[in-house]
Amino acid sequence: MAITSANQLELLQTAEAVAREKMIDPGLVIEAMEESLARAAKSRYGAEMDIRVSIDRKTGRAAFTRVRTVVEDDLLENYQAELTVDQAKQYMAEPQIGDTFVEEVPPVDMGRIAAQSAKQVILQKVREAERDRQFEEFQDRAGTIINGQVKREEYGNIIVDVGRGEAILRRNEKIGRESYRPNDRIRCYIKDVRREQRGPQIFLSRTDPQFMAELFKMEVPEIYDGIIDIKAVARDPGSRAKIAVISYDSSIDPVGACVGMRGSRVQAVVNELQGEKIDIIPWNEDQPTFLVNALQPAEVSKVVLDEEAGKIEVVVPEEQLSLAIGRRGQNVRLASQLTGLDIDIMTEEEESARRQKEFEERTQLFMDNLDLDEFFAQLLVSEGFTNLEEVAYVEVDELLVIDGVDQDTANELQARARDVLEAQAKAALEKARSLGAEDSLIEFEGLTPQMVQALAEDDVKTLEDFATCADWELAGGWTTVDGERVKDDGILEPFEMSLEEAQHLVMTARVLLGWVDPAELESEEASEEVEVQADA
Repeated sequence: MAITSANQLELLQTAEAVAREKMIDPGLVIEAMEESLARAAKSRYGAEMDIRVSIDRKTGRAAFTRVRTVVEDDLLENYQAELTVDQAKQYMAEPQIGDTFVEEVPPVDMGRIAAQSAKQVILQKVREAERDRQFEEFQDRAGTIINGQVKREEYGNIIVDVGRGEAILRRNEKIGRESYRPNDRIRCYIKDVRREQRGPQIFLSRTDPQFMAELFKMEVPEIYDGIIDIKAVARDPGSRAKIAVISYDSSIDPVGACVGMRGSRVQAVVNELQGEKIDIIPWNEDQPTFLVNALQPAEVSKVVLDEEAGKIEVVVPEEQLSLAIGRRGQNVRLASQLTGLDIDIMTEEEESARRQKEFEERTQLFMDNLDLDEFFAQLLVSEGFTNLEEVAYVEVDELLVIDGVDQDTANELQARARDVLEAQAKAALEKARSLGAEDSLIEFEGLTPQMVQALAEDDVKTLEDFATCADWELAGGWTTVDGERVKDDGILEPFEMSLEEAQHLVMTARVLLGWVDPAELESEEASEEVEVQADA
């Protein structure tokens, strides 16, 4: 039985119109209509019944059917939608478990409430289909630039019409004090596309460093063609930016190509970024050289790189200090973001004073612990010795090159250094035991008595406690909070422990405790090696 209507094609016409407006498949709209009609019929006949509606895609005829499924006798729960084999025999010739009996039922006249409910179902389904279509269309466009039109502003966030959907430009993703009015054209970077239950799914940005990189790719054909590569970008949105570029063609100057004739190319990017000043820097594999370039326009006297700590010391003349740091630390901050290094800037006078202080401290260390006079201690420091371990365990030949040091003197120096180190180790061990450190931790290979003491002072007293530690908790690290890098102090950081060493020790502890299977660990390492080789 079908719906009696003056125009049975009305449903199809409505579905077609909605689908065209929302740019979705008409079939999805018809399915939504079928579900809404079925829901209305259930409210009339009873919610327990399995009522289904089928709309003919050609004629618009809507057929209402009741479906009952044949189930085992002891599984019968809903007699309105299920029936036993015996019950089914009066309707079917040879009923089997799982068969369905379908019969048409009279169509329902939809009242006002039912019609409203049906409308809500259709709108919800259409909305979901529209959001799915939008997500599928834009998920591959993340990381690209899009042109849109400002639709409205909500609590400082800009809703942007991007053609076949809406995107959001959050307040913190706008440059400085930018303001937009409805119907303004806007160019943004698609930062993220993710499936959300409600609200926008496309997230835009104008402050992301990659936005500037993509703008340069549009303005500089050499970047688009892959002749010039953008290696790093750092931005202080609306104020200043630095971009590092390299050319794979020796005949092309990467900086000149990005600047363009009379600055035309870089000026186009600057105009889009609301006057943001851009420093274009040649990239270099040698980190100190790259850093010197990154700190432009300041002149650098000396660079000291500590690769293990990821730190770099930069020495500049007194008159260049303010230029190197920049306004509110902007220049050095951008250079740090660009290179990925923690930069410490000092003047030549400060560096000289610091080195003098280090020299005096080391001299005093040797005088106090090795019972040396000042002159002899200074000789040791001048030769590059920084601590007692180096004196105690260095090859004797390295001590013999010092003026006035013979074989007996060298042996005596090493004996004194070892005695002091053993006494310090014994004191540290006693202190650790008094704090509650257990033998499982003390006897663990790779930890010195001083390390065990430091761990015990931080309430890490057993091997189980140690195995639960993260590598950065031991070796220290950096966390980015509100765009600023914040230092996390590690328990064993004073002992110059690296992240790799900390990770190895923790994993070894977990293997010893039986938390990790060594075979699984080896297989993971082997697969990582294969991946590295494949990448190479």
